[in-house]
Amino acid sequence: MTQKSESTTSTQESDDPAATSPFAPSVPPLAEPRPLAERRVWPRTFHDRLTAPLPGIKALARFAREGAVRPGREGLADIPRLPFEPAPLPRVDARTVAVTWAGHASWVLRIGGLTVLTDPVWSRRILGTPARITPVGVDWDELPRVDAVVISHNHYDHLDAPTLRRLPRDTPVFAPAGLGRWFHRRRFTCVTELDWWEAAELDGIRFDFVPAHHWSKRTLTDACHSLWGGWVLTAPDGRRLYFAGDTGYGHWFTRIGRRYPGIDLALMPIGAYNPRWWLSDVHCDPEEAVRAVQDLGAQRMAPMHWATFVLSAEPVLEPLTRVRAAWEKAGLAREDLWDLPVGGSGVLDGAQ
Repeated sequence: MTQKSESTTSTQESDDPAATSPFAPSVPPLAEPRPLAERRVWPRTFHDRLTAPLPGIKALARFAREGAVRPGREGLADIPRLPFEPAPLPRVDARTVAVTWAGHASWVLRIGGLTVLTDPVWSRRILGTPARITPVGVDWDELPRVDAVVISHNHYDHLDAPTLRRLPRDTPVFAPAGLGRWFHRRRFTCVTELDWWEAAELDGIRFDFVPAHHWSKRTLTDACHSLWGGWVLTAPDGRRLYFAGDTGYGHWFTRIGRRYPGIDLALMPIGAYNPRWWLSDVHCDPEEAVRAVQDLGAQRMAPMHWATFVLSAEPVLEPLTRVRAAWEKAGLAREDLWDLPVGGSGVLDGAQ
């Protein structure tokens, strides 16, 4: 049965303690999981979810005039120094949580016995962007069976049709509200669309879709026609991974941390942040990423969304040096910063 999602407004309002009665809990209970592959009817647009206006004519004119979308020659000179250390995927069992960075926002997650891909982009080039500056860190043929895919939003560097065509069409896909039609047109048969704060379960793993400070657009006419966000994956033993997708810094991190306490590892974007006047609303810089991890209450952070595609003007190695400095300045344990190379892995063994 199709239905409109009418619960989001009340859910969002109840997440704000100021909007509830003094006797209501400050953090709402987690939503009951929705059925897999449920067909739903969504609003035509999600513009009301934006936390900052989309760029107007003046901003677009300034961007065109300044043209600061790539670092200069000196900023590109460190490409050979970018960390690229592909290695075999770690051996895991159902009690192991492991993450392997394939590059950009693409991770191979191993949790509760499942293998989950995040925003899989195995292509050398994406539309409107120069080719990768580091190879993919995990050879596609070396992947185990992919049990599920999570998508944060529909920008081309996060939703890559050539990569997704490599998957069996019955692969479970977890996608933002409004993006299901894109997958159905490509004959995927198990597509679960979720609104913010909604969840579904697959083989004991809970997939919660959570807000982000970003937007969506894939063509000239579909801005914000589908939602954007991040994902919290919770194993049966309670361990949690947070995949932020693509996001600026803001109030959502504190709210996510309240709803999902005990996040073991946050996969956080740290790149594509300059010029700040253009990108600050939608991309964290390294210092903001560290602050977001603290807001979340996450124990560990693994940086992503850098060292793969040149999408902005900062020097290619700068995100790593700045995030390391920010982590140290915040007084956080060095071993909890998983600054992995492309192709590198981190493993959490046993119950935490």
